[in-house]
Amino acid sequence: MSKRPSTTLDLYRALEALLFLAGKPLSVRKVAELLGADTASARSAIDAFRTTWNARGGGTAVAMVGDEVQLVTHADLHEVAEAFVKDETRSELTRPQLEALTVIAYRGPITKAELEQIRGVHCGLILRNLLIRGLVEHRRDAQKHEDAYIISMDFLRHLGLVDVRALPEYERLHGSDIITQFLHHASGGGGAQVTPPAV
Repeated sequence: MSKRPSTTLDLYRALEALLFLAGKPLSVRKVAELLGADTASARSAIDAFRTTWNARGGGTAVAMVGDEVQLVTHADLHEVAEAFVKDETRSELTRPQLEALTVIAYRGPITKAELEQIRGVHCGLILRNLLIRGLVEHRRDAQKHEDAYIISMDFLRHLGLVDVRALPEYERLHGSDIITQFLHHASGGGGAQVTPPAV
């Protein structure tokens, strides 16, 4: 981050924000990187924050499994959480969710940052919803060192397909030079200004 937390309160607030935005487990190393701290200091800060946060008795808790930390729903609220998940998975997809799903289908594997560059908006909550619904999957991209998203097999089966390449005009859209140029420009590759395509 541009400014390293200078007080304990600032550090706790930064940790809370990171865990909320992530919506998934974060490694201690990743937290250290984002906070501009060394791994040992980040681990100590996480442990202290977890103790303080969980002592509040609120609806969320900070869980630590191995080298990963995540903000989760408190165990005694599992019925409320289950009801929410069921409602989310049964409701119709919103237009932003459909747009994100389309981009992932035709450009996957695609990182969260690349998806946001194409759509021009934050996609964290949208991706979380699509993951909950089982429509997309994420896997580690060895080259980019971050999660990349692809269409799930369950979604393909729902469409009656066995291969993502069977989607209409897949080859043309998947290999679109315009989209590739846009991502290259947005990531700092330079070149002429490229307008993101309507996908």
